[in-house]
Amino acid sequence: MKKFVKNNYLTFVGVGLGAVAGFLYWLQIGCDSANCAITSDPINSTIYWALMGGLILNMFKKDKKEAV
Repeated sequence: MKKFVKNNYLTFVGVGLGAVAGFLYWLQIGCDSANCAITSDPINSTIYWALMGGLILNMFKKDKKEAV
């Protein structure tokens, strides 16, 4: 379990930062009507931005080369 967390540390940080950013986005800018599918609900906004944060920071993860 420790190895999994250590290998995916940046992804977890991205998910956390994205979730906070998504909630703050909904709080400050989000729509009041149901016309905005993502920003009208705090849960949708938080999940969407958490996924985006995880994907973005996952791009910077360095893959270890295994010895042959």
